[in-house]
Amino acid sequence: MHMPVSGEKQEMKHMKLSFAHTLRHYDKKNIGKDILAGLIIMAVSIPISMGYALIAGLPAVYGLYGSVFPILAFALLSTSPQFIFGVDAAPAALIGSALLTLHVEAGSEEAMAVVPVLTFFVAVWLLAFSFMKAGKLVNYISAPVMGGFITGICSTIILMQVPKILGGTAGTGEFFELVKHIGQTAKHVNVPSIILGVASLTILLVAKKLVPKFPMAVVLMAAGACYTWFGNVRELGIQTLSKVETGLPKWHVPDFSAVSIREAVTISLSVAVVIMAETLLAENNFAQKNGYRIDDNQEIFAFSIGNFLAAFTGCCPINGSVSRTAMGEQYQGKTQLTSLVAGLSMIVLLLCGTGFIQYLPVPVLTAIVISALLGATEFDLMARLWKVSRTECMIFVGAFLGVLLLGTINGVLIGILLSFAEVIIRTAKPSTCFLGIQPGHRHFRDLKENSPTHALSAVVIYRFSSNLFFANVQVLKNDIEDHIKPDTKAVILDAGGIGSLDITAADCLKRLHQSLKEKGIRFYMTEHIADVNEQLRKLGLGYLIEEGCVRRTIHIALKDMGINRPYPLEDGVDNEERSASRKRADNRVQEFVWAFGSDAEKQMERQIEKQIAQLKENGDIEDLLHGRWAHMEELDEDEWLEHLEEHLKEIVNVSGRDEHMLAMQIEKHRKQVYDRIAKNHPELAERFKERRHVLDEHLKERHPKVYELVLQSREKNDQSH
Repeated sequence: MHMPVSGEKQEMKHMKLSFAHTLRHYDKKNIGKDILAGLIIMAVSIPISMGYALIAGLPAVYGLYGSVFPILAFALLSTSPQFIFGVDAAPAALIGSALLTLHVEAGSEEAMAVVPVLTFFVAVWLLAFSFMKAGKLVNYISAPVMGGFITGICSTIILMQVPKILGGTAGTGEFFELVKHIGQTAKHVNVPSIILGVASLTILLVAKKLVPKFPMAVVLMAAGACYTWFGNVRELGIQTLSKVETGLPKWHVPDFSAVSIREAVTISLSVAVVIMAETLLAENNFAQKNGYRIDDNQEIFAFSIGNFLAAFTGCCPINGSVSRTAMGEQYQGKTQLTSLVAGLSMIVLLLCGTGFIQYLPVPVLTAIVISALLGATEFDLMARLWKVSRTECMIFVGAFLGVLLLGTINGVLIGILLSFAEVIIRTAKPSTCFLGIQPGHRHFRDLKENSPTHALSAVVIYRFSSNLFFANVQVLKNDIEDHIKPDTKAVILDAGGIGSLDITAADCLKRLHQSLKEKGIRFYMTEHIADVNEQLRKLGLGYLIEEGCVRRTIHIALKDMGINRPYPLEDGVDNEERSASRKRADNRVQEFVWAFGSDAEKQMERQIEKQIAQLKENGDIEDLLHGRWAHMEELDEDEWLEHLEEHLKEIVNVSGRDEHMLAMQIEKHRKQVYDRIAKNHPELAERFKERRHVLDEHLKERHPKVYELVLQSREKNDQSH
């Protein structure tokens, strides 16, 4: 919660632009890494930018022009310390396809006039998005969608680059077009190009594992240039980059007569949406991964200014570059000094170093790009999601395939739809439970807990842990109706997790209340925030408050019914007040199982294996018998001992103790556990015996010899007593 005044201040804060944000309080320790990463990014940008300029229908040199002023502007305006701006695949491909739609020949004078106009309107749209604070829309994109989106982009660009390894040109379009292009290129494959490209990629991937901080990309580029200079690269049919004339881009106002304004506005809108969505998604992905925050709206403003500069220098729209950012991350670039170095060094290159560009082998540079993109994919996230949540994994796959098969625009739309679908799916399946009381205690607990919790006599207490709306209200209604018994006198809804409800939910609550009333069952709604009461009144349920059906706590609702502590429990279970020491003991019964849930046995087994390994060093059997988890008590200890028995042979081998004596020691400890339960939890004594029988059968089935040994130990213990 925040006061309105502070909210206004916060809003004004976001309206102010932050200049050179990542360069403030600069740590000089990073300067070497930032400069190196910047130089590598400049070098890598040469083939990438030139290739994407051609895709956008411009001469290749305009790719280098787009890697100067837009990047410098973004570096000074961005709040992301590591993201890199530059000529990129998605906007280049969209502009290239737009030229086809407009019947403009790629590389022609007309194309060189039309593209800057489209870029200008892209910048205008981005500026409008910034003023509209459209950046907040990214908050509705989940991690699976974001990861799938990034992986889809990386995979698409990799497929674009593969033909260049084979000795052909970069592909365009979506998956099927790219695969078709790869197949066509493979018919006229250049073997020396493949050998050079695959060898370079292998060296890069191995170096990334063995010496991740070593600038292997720079070494390979230098080696490739030397190979071209001194060797016979071109004679072998291996492509090199085109010759580039020296000089900086010329500034000029776009010729707005080159294309219909209506068409320019329409085409540029889709490009602007892609730039905003793709770049913000990628930026937030890197931000989450590396533990920092960005200002989404200032980022959009930075995109806009960068594209205005691109338009006035004749370039195609500029986008955030995942491949360059991944490269910068690989070589530990920490701030936007990396971008400044990349932009300034590109100026130096354009003024006096373009001659060397023509000696760079395309397969080597392509391998560098693919290596960086492989590092940016998030298939590891997909593997984690598969183990944790199949639904979220499918969402990742959906976003991934959406980008890969249908393109970036459709991928963005699919990603957004999947994010909203995920929200609805989650809220449509809320966490719910029925509550009861542990004998002698006051607090309400989930009846499904392992502790001896019992329902109140003739009262259903139901906890609903989600906002209540059209997609999940039926769950609430069905759960309550299915748990009503002939003797039920009241239903109490614990609405502590309900922060809002819609009109569908209100109508359903109205019908539920009426239905219960007709059966002579009282209905209460409790534990919720005061704002929900205001919503109830607005939705026409104010009469529930007036009739006393809405109470602040469960205890007050019960008191209203005339039910006071100690509350009567089902089946006549004794609910007399316990002592403080007894309560503490109760709350610790099976704490281990409560903490680890379904993984309790695995966790126990893991800890036992660790302690057996430590037994070799300390020889402390008593430490092993008690376990090291601080909250382990009674039933947990019994489970622990059962696991120890399964490792009896192993413990004997490690400790050198007599097998029979060790088995007797375990059984003696189990008897102590049972005595504690019989004293502190008499109601659990019978349950312990029943459970012990089940565990014994389990041991007999898996380790019959150990089971016989345990039986012998028990007989000896019984005889001694």
